[in-house]
Amino acid sequence: MEQTVKFEGQQSPADRASLAEQSTVEAVEKPAPPKAPAKGIQVTDKALGRIRSAIAKENVSGDAGGLRLGVQGGGCSGLSYNIRFDSNPRERDRVFQFGDVRVFVDPKSFIYLHGMTLDYNETLMQQGFVFVNPNSTKSCGCGSSFS
Repeated sequence: MEQTVKFEGQQSPADRASLAEQSTVEAVEKPAPPKAPAKGIQVTDKALGRIRSAIAKENVSGDAGGLRLGVQGGGCSGLSYNIRFDSNPRERDRVFQFGDVRVFVDPKSFIYLHGMTLDYNETLMQQGFVFVNPNSTKSCGCGSSFS
């Protein structure tokens, strides 16, 4: 009488086929990995609409000009946001393109602003741009300074 003894690590062709089927099922059932945080600057559609209307009002060139986002020392919490129009990007700026809107960020400010989202909020009490910044550990009541 002949006996087949399987040692760990040895499998018959039928066992390998069965394992291959199980592996395929397992790979399909695994959930998708979570999305990585944004590496650059994001701008919401509402903010883009306000930027477009302000660019038209201020006669800023759409071809070369854009919105400059920055950070400067000062404010209640140590740093404050800076937002203005600029006619051209500077040599070392990071330039983000959102359709016809360009956003310029200098290298030092990008350290504090990477991963942030620029939004626009309009309520009965206030209206303006809102910086949603995951790098901010605290901010003051005015919303324009952080640390």
